Amino acid sequence: MIKHIVMWKLKDFAEGADKAANAVKMKQKLESCAQLVPGTLTFEVKLPEPGLEATYDVVLYSEFDSKESLDAYADHPVHVAIKPFIGAVRSDRQCMDYHA
Repeated sequence: MIKHIVMWKLKDFAEGADKAANAVKMKQKLESCAQLVPGTLTFEVKLPEPGLEATYDVVLYSEFDSKESLDAYADHPVHVAIKPFIGAVRSDRQCMDYHA
């Protein structure tokens, strides 16, 4: 199993909207990718929750049954299509993939 975790900090204002609106839009776009490929085991997109610590604005926690499934997700046209929006609204990105 491969765990794929990505965290983004968003710009205060981008694409005609503020950080909060872009976070919600980004969450919706990412959630549309949850069932794109066979082998997706877990796919969670979360925004900061009041009262809990958060140093990033959006986080994706996902698990795939294999590196091939993760690669299929990364290359899927629906996933590729949301990358320009994410690139335009993010200021920072951190990612880690690892075997579980």
